[in-house]
Amino acid sequence: MAQNQGTGPAGGPDAFEDMLAELARRRGEFGELRYVPKDFVDRLKRLGLYRAATPERFGGETMPPAEFLSKIERISAVDGSTGWVAGFGSQLVYLGPLPLESQAELYADGPDVVFAGALFPVQPATPTERGFRLSGRWKFASGCMAADIVCVGIPGDDSTAGKPRGVLVRPERLEIVRDWDVVGMQGTGSFDLVAEDVEVGREWSFIRGGTPVIDEPLYRYPAISYAAQSLSVVSAGVARAALDFAQGTGGDRGSITGAPKLAERAYYRAGIAEAEAALRSARAYFYEAAEEAWQAVLAGGLVGDGQNAHLRLSAAHLARTAAEVVGKVVSLSGTAAIYRDHPLQALLGDAMVPQEHAFLSPAMYDAAGAVLMGLPPTVPAFR
Repeated sequence: MAQNQGTGPAGGPDAFEDMLAELARRRGEFGELRYVPKDFVDRLKRLGLYRAATPERFGGETMPPAEFLSKIERISAVDGSTGWVAGFGSQLVYLGPLPLESQAELYADGPDVVFAGALFPVQPATPTERGFRLSGRWKFASGCMAADIVCVGIPGDDSTAGKPRGVLVRPERLEIVRDWDVVGMQGTGSFDLVAEDVEVGREWSFIRGGTPVIDEPLYRYPAISYAAQSLSVVSAGVARAALDFAQGTGGDRGSITGAPKLAERAYYRAGIAEAEAALRSARAYFYEAAEEAWQAVLAGGLVGDGQNAHLRLSAAHLARTAAEVVGKVVSLSGTAAIYRDHPLQALLGDAMVPQEHAFLSPAMYDAAGAVLMGLPPTVPAFR
């Protein structure tokens, strides 16, 4: 499974800023392609984003969750699709239960491994002497065009306690069906993956949500909650871009009716201020929960059920709040924002998407509330 992962991280803050400047120039290209191309993903590799969750024993350079999430937020403020691909593609903690020998092979040529997952719908797999024979079609493989490894979902069995399995496959062994035609997050390349009679060794499968085989701090942080955070924080970057646009243009444009400029209208000023307060409040809760959970891990413990509930709740709340913020900005911006080529339309489409992900759905409020009241979570895979 090993393959050449490129060179190590290079540059400091200036390199990150240079990457953002290139992204601003190319985001339209990515939207037209409907995916983030490999040359730009390689640039993210050189900044160390794709080794931030690689086990340290295999050359990873652990980045505290809040620090990593803040970088994804900044990328997303320039282009939500690239933030989505960078965030989820770096979630190698998800592979924590993979056998240690397989992980060693996965990282044999370097720690900068780009991950993509198309886990649903779970497709049946035929057991073989070596492992599993895969045939089926999986959806939403965000970032698969530049991925080094992809994961597809198959059913569990008696040995998995009912939990499904993930199976790792090289992307070149699958067909990528480019059927991603959407309003928001157009550049994520969330294409379908199709397998036709592909056999994979059992050693390349793992129990999704199983116990990691590596005991390092980041691998004691709840993997599914971290994935939810990496998706949610994209919406915060998108909302930040919408507010910055509103505050920067509010005083520039008058009305065709002769009405005052937007910034001269009390309802516009108050509405944008309320949206600013809502986003900052949701962000503060989100990063507070992340930092509290990380400190619990660094202290040698585990993230408790209550702390995990706050991780999930704050992530879902941030995604919903960010979508509401962008919607509010659009509603305050007058007729100019109804045109397809207006910058807020692209941001509105992007802001809609994170809250629709299963990890961030409205069901997370009920599940978190149940845990905080001492009851079992009401959804599967809550941590």
